[in-house]
Amino acid sequence: MATVERSRVDPGDLLARVESENIEFVRFWFTDIFGVLKSFAVGKDELEEAFEQGMGFDGSSITGFNRIEESDMVAMPDPSTFKLLPWRGPDHKVGRVFCDVLTPDGAPYEGDPRFVMKRALARAEEMGFDDYFLGPELEFFLFKDDQGTEVLDKGGYFDLTTLDAASDFRRDAVFTLRELGIPVEYTHHEVGPSQHEIDMRFADGLAMSDNTMTYRIAVKEVAMQHGYYATFMPKPLFGENGSGMHTHQSLFANGRNAFFDADDEYYLSDVCRAFIAGQLRHARELSALFAPSVNSYKRLVPGYEAPVYVAWSRRNRSALVRVPLYHPGKEKATRMELRCPDPSCNPYLTFAALLHAGLEGIEHGYELPEPMERNLYDLSPSEREARGIE
Repeated sequence: MATVERSRVDPGDLLARVESENIEFVRFWFTDIFGVLKSFAVGKDELEEAFEQGMGFDGSSITGFNRIEESDMVAMPDPSTFKLLPWRGPDHKVGRVFCDVLTPDGAPYEGDPRFVMKRALARAEEMGFDDYFLGPELEFFLFKDDQGTEVLDKGGYFDLTTLDAASDFRRDAVFTLRELGIPVEYTHHEVGPSQHEIDMRFADGLAMSDNTMTYRIAVKEVAMQHGYYATFMPKPLFGENGSGMHTHQSLFANGRNAFFDADDEYYLSDVCRAFIAGQLRHARELSALFAPSVNSYKRLVPGYEAPVYVAWSRRNRSALVRVPLYHPGKEKATRMELRCPDPSCNPYLTFAALLHAGLEGIEHGYELPEPMERNLYDLSPSEREARGIE
């Protein structure tokens, strides 16, 4: 079983930084089973003991954790995740660290979503894979306040006009994410009115899980500074595109992309094909994690670029899985894109479950059917049945 490895960052170095930079508080972050961020602030004078022993809390008050008769739990900070919170200002600095949740005897708590992700990564490592890279694309809406759904603009996909009232917001959000150590590849207006996307650069599974939690709170904080309200609700506006979290994935072994095969018709290795087949086979049960609310399924309907049928494709964005086209010399970029998750999910549990499903496909040699390049929305029920598409 995977264990909670102590950070390679020396807590003493971090404590020295806290003192030298006059950082008043450090927030300890972890998540409940729904992916709701939990936090408490520790004063700088208490940090040394907190980094040595962790901080106790009542697990029975956290959704998905322990019962009241066995409620004592420990939040053990990971010093390698320390960052200053940009929105707290320079005068009274506040930092944050992610925590691993432990039982009172110091063992990893199996219900801790971060530990669930670590166990999945340990399984991949046991199978010979060094890295599980992720690139989720989180979409969100900006509204004028939290009292309703009044949009800021009527812009559309990639619009660069005065219709896009949130250009300054997106710019400031990028700066904030960079300060938090999260590289951003690009940002743009999305299809829906007042809908936006800021794409993080890919990272390994645990780092991207942490980054996704950070991204969501950072976007909301910057929106508040601009007087707006940001929501990652999958389908806040009827009759408009919903917000997805298309998730790009790849496995590496010995520094090489295990998904690439130069001799394959589609440049996909047997590992990649089996990995995709595993996720297709388990898509329905996984939906409880990657589409966790009733509102999630208001997004997953035909006609709004959201997948509703279990199939894969190379170019077809109506499919559940898309494999971006290979470009010569870009072997490391070979990847799959799962298009069904939405940004309200718990990223630790979602990414861990996706990895487990893919690894099961590899272990059992699941076969991948031929890609479906037609628009799945246009197929009749009999046509889908003939092609084995459910």
